[in-house]
Amino acid sequence: MARGQQKIQSQQKNAEKAAKLKKGQSHDQKKAAQAALTYKCTVCMSQMPDPKTYKQHFESKHPKSPLPDCLKDA
Repeated sequence: MARGQQKIQSQQKNAEKAAKLKKGQSHDQKKAAQAALTYKCTVCMSQMPDPKTYKQHFESKHPKSPLPDCLKDA
C-alpha cells in the first residue's frame, strides 16, 4: 500500500485520468436514442428503429391505409 507522497501522486494521476475520460465521453443518451429511430410513420408520425417494426406498426395501427412503397419489400 502506497503511503505519503506516492499516495498523493497516485490520487492526482487518477483524478487527471478520470477528468480526461469524462471530458471525452460527453454523449447524450437521448440524442443516441433519437438517432436510432430512423423510420417515421407517414400517417401518425411515430418513429421506429427498423423497417420490420415499422411494417408491423403500420399493419396493426393503419390497416385501411395503403402500405408505403418503402415497406412493400420489407
